[in-house]
Order: sequence, then structure tokens, then C-alpha cells
Amino acid sequence: MPADPVSVLQSTFGFPGFRGVQGQVVERVLAGQRTLAVMPTGAGKSLTYQLPSVVLDGTCIVISPLIALMHDQLRAATAVGIRAGTLTSVDENRQETIARFRAGELDLLYVAPERASSGHFRDLLAQAPLSLFAIDEAHCVSEWGHDFRPDYRLLRPLFDQFPDVPRLALTATADAHTRADILEQLGIPEEGMIVAGFDRPNIRYAITPRDNTTRQIADILAEHPGPGIVYAPTRAATERLAAALSTPKREVRAYHAGLDPAVRQRNQADFVASEDMVMVATVAFGMGIDKPDVRFVAHAGLPKSIEGYYQETGRAGRDGDPAVAHLFWGADDFARARQRIGEVEPERQPGERARLNALGALVETAGCRRAILLAHFGETPPDSCGNCDNCLNPPAAVDATETARKFLSAVFRTGQMFGVGYIEQVLQGQSTERSLTNGHEALSVWGIVGAEEAHLLKPVARALLLRDAIRANPHGGLEFGPAARGLLKGEATLKLVLPPKRERRRRGAAGATPNPIGNPLFEALRRRRRELAEEASVPPYVIFHDSVLRDMATMRPSSLQALGRITGVGARKLEAYGDAFLQVIREAA
Repeated sequence: MPADPVSVLQSTFGFPGFRGVQGQVVERVLAGQRTLAVMPTGAGKSLTYQLPSVVLDGTCIVISPLIALMHDQLRAATAVGIRAGTLTSVDENRQETIARFRAGELDLLYVAPERASSGHFRDLLAQAPLSLFAIDEAHCVSEWGHDFRPDYRLLRPLFDQFPDVPRLALTATADAHTRADILEQLGIPEEGMIVAGFDRPNIRYAITPRDNTTRQIADILAEHPGPGIVYAPTRAATERLAAALSTPKREVRAYHAGLDPAVRQRNQADFVASEDMVMVATVAFGMGIDKPDVRFVAHAGLPKSIEGYYQETGRAGRDGDPAVAHLFWGADDFARARQRIGEVEPERQPGERARLNALGALVETAGCRRAILLAHFGETPPDSCGNCDNCLNPPAAVDATETARKFLSAVFRTGQMFGVGYIEQVLQGQSTERSLTNGHEALSVWGIVGAEEAHLLKPVARALLLRDAIRANPHGGLEFGPAARGLLKGEATLKLVLPPKRERRRRGAAGATPNPIGNPLFEALRRRRRELAEEASVPPYVIFHDSVLRDMATMRPSSLQALGRITGVGARKLEAYGDAFLQVIREAA
């Protein structure tokens, strides 16, 4: 008779009960049903197949997109006593893993979609009993998803060869269109879909116009101790920012696809093991990172879509502790994005424009950021979340339509040949050799913007570029875009959001974790965790999360039995590490 799932949850994982929809998903899997679970990052998706792999007879086959992600999950599963293996191109023990699978000695077997879709692998699976197919990052199966991987669409024949084996598709990022495609591609009935919601209440969202990106991101690092990720738009930008941000007290490294593979692998491994490192990376970095203690994600440029933004910011705060997601954007981001849209196939352009418009609404809103994010995924959130920049410090909203018309008139009357800075000078009547030579001081727009209105010029220019009312031509001059006509003819208005002045906070003040930094016992427990992690060649969080150490420092258990009652301390970890942490607690008494 199969073991009781709740008792396995307590003994193996150290959790007193299921969170959110975990119980519903596990119940369907144990009943042999096919399921799509859409659960936010940090909601415990991996547990929904790891627990059944312990309860059910046979091996659970986990299809995962990246080797680094598989190896992270392998470490975590092994640490709680689950018998797990990977079959990847870099594994030297492949034959041993295959032998263990054939002998029925694996609860979990992780493979990439390319391997899983091969006929050779199908033949291997016929040689031992299977308990479940788990498809991680299932949005990769959809052409509508932002991380489309063609090999995911070749998996259906594998599943159909084993029709009695349940299927569990898992994703954190899928809108309604993508969800429907996942169901169809993986042969899951519509009634098998469980959507837990997309809210990550522990993440504080903030979006700010870009102004000296290096200084702005340096402020983020100064305010937030702990690991962080900075997403930069180009490979060159990652290296430039990493060099500018790194200090003797805070190591910052770069990660992009152009680095030597050995350097890239070392940087990723060191980041995963670190408690304070910051990685500046392109979007090539992240999906393979199963690191729960990332305290902030900063974007040094516009992401490709709201789906991409949601997934990238979702790499912060997976442990449930407070985290921050801060996006810095510029109008030139939107100009470049429109240019890229013009280069794709015509049938894809309307969808790409809709994605860009959705990002424009997110960065420009004076309302709740979280409400816009959640509404994009089909939810009906409250008007205010209380944990984004606009809710915490509401910005001023002004009608800048008149200023916008003046700006557009100046662009037109100067011949649609000059950049933002020069147009500002003309409007403010700032005489220069160029304005004299060009005769622009005689124009009707010369000096029509006074001192009280001048502070609106830069944000107005940014807003006009975002709306495609003006565009930069190949020579750097501004020319009219399609949205200019409506503003000039009085058919459209321009509402401007003026963000409040950002005050620099002290280190750890904003969105800080509840960790008792400076508490001698907590710090001693962290030191012991680091030592044990180095001995076992695993990241510290694989031993215990910070929340477990916090509870140890607060509750000061004096016996293995008392330690075992702390959430997150399962039987295997209690046996492996219990005495070591109890010794630290006794010495601090």
C-alpha cells in the first residue's frame, strides 16, 4: 500500500502541510491523472513531483530544459534522501545511472527534452516501471511562450507510448493562450489544469526611468545585502557593469553566452554557492538557477515581454523572504524594440506590438504595478497591492499635453533633423552657435517653455518616444511617428507620471530579509552551514534555508527531537546535520 503523502511530506521534506495548491496537484498525480499546474516561482512546484516519486513505485522521469537546473535539483533531491540521477552530456556516470534505473533504484531521473524525444530513450524506458512524467518549464512547449524550445513539441509520442503513466506539466509563466497550447501539445484535458495564481507578494516591484544606470544599480547593491541578479541587454553591457559595480566587499561577475564555457560554468557555480555575490547577465542566465535566496533582480534595460519580465523577476525571493525587482528603462529601449519588430515576419508583428504596448503600460502607469502584471495573466487583482513603488509612494500625475504639442511643434519647425537636447534648448530659448547659424531663434517655438514648465521636457520626450509619436532617425535626429498626429490635432492627450525623488536607503533597509544579521547565534549557524556545504560540495541553501536557521536561532532547540519539529528539517537532514547545529546552539548558550 502506498505511503501516506502527508507523512512523507513531514518525514522527507520536513513540512507540516501542503502549501497552496500543492495538495490538489499531488492528489491528481497519485490518482494517475494528467495535470497542468501553473504555480508561481517559489510556490513549491518541484515538490509536486518529488513527493509522488517517493510514494509511487517506479521512476519519475523529469524533463527539464537546462543541465544546470537539473544538477541543482539533483542536489536538492539527494539532500532529503530521494534517489535521483541525471542523464546529461556532461555526466561521467551515465552507465551507472542507466544501470540504477533498470534495477529500479531511482525515484527521479532528470533528462533534457532532446534526449527524452529520442527513440533510443523510449526503448530504455520500456525496461523498468515508470511512476510519472513531469515536464518542467512546460511553457517551452508552446510557440506562444517566451522560451519556446522545439524539442518540447516532440515529447507527445513518448508519453503516448506509456498511456497509463500520469503526466504533470509545470510552469510559472503562461498566459491563457500559452496554457491552451500546453494542454493540446502534451495531451492533458482542460479539466486537468490547476492555476494557482501569479502573485508573488514578497517581491516589491519598482520601475524607474534610466538616469546613470551604473549609479542607480550601485544604489540597489548598497541597499540590499545577499545575492542578486542584474540583467543587462548586451554582452558588452554585462562586462562593463560588472567591472563598474564590483568592490572588495561585494563581488560582481559577468555571465553571457560569449564567455569561455569554463569561465561561464565557474561563475554560475560560484554564484549559486555564494551568500552575497551579484551576477550581471544577459537573459541566457537564470532559468537554470534553482537558487532560493536571491534578494534582488535589477533590469538595466527593457525586458522582451511582460512574460519574460515576470519570469526574470521571479528568480528573486524564491525562499519566500522579502525581495526586490527594480527595472530601469529608457525611451530608446522602446525605439530599438520597434525597430526589431519591423524586422520580423509580418504575421508575427501584431503580437510583438501588443507585447511592447503591454510593457509600455507597465512602465508608465501611475497605478499599482502588481495589478497590471496580474491582470495581464487573466487575474482580477485589487487596485492596490501595498508592495510596489507606486503603492508605497504614489507618483504625481500631470496633464502634459500642451508641453507635448510644443515639443512636437519644435521638432517639426526645426526640420525633423535634431535630437532631444537641441529641441529642449530651442524651446527654452537657450542661444547657441548652432541655433544662430540655423536661424532657429526666429522661430515661433523659440523660448516658449518657461522655467516652471522646463522640468517636464525630458519626461515628455521620453513619453513621446515610448508612444511612437517621435522616432530617432539613423542620424540621431527626431522625426514624427504615427502617434504624433493625434496629439497635434487634439485627438489624444498625454498624461505624465512624475516619479517621486528616490531617497537612498541604508544597507538592508528596503525589502530586507527578516534575518537577524549581527545576531551572534544566527551568524554562527550560518558559518557552520558554510563549512558543511563546502565539505559536501553543495550550495549552503541545500543544507538549510535561512528561514530554518532563523527558527533555530529563535527557538534554540536542545535535542534532535525538538530540532526535527522545525519546518524544513526532514529525517535525512536531521540525521546528517542535526548534531552539528545542536552543538553550535549549545556553545552559544
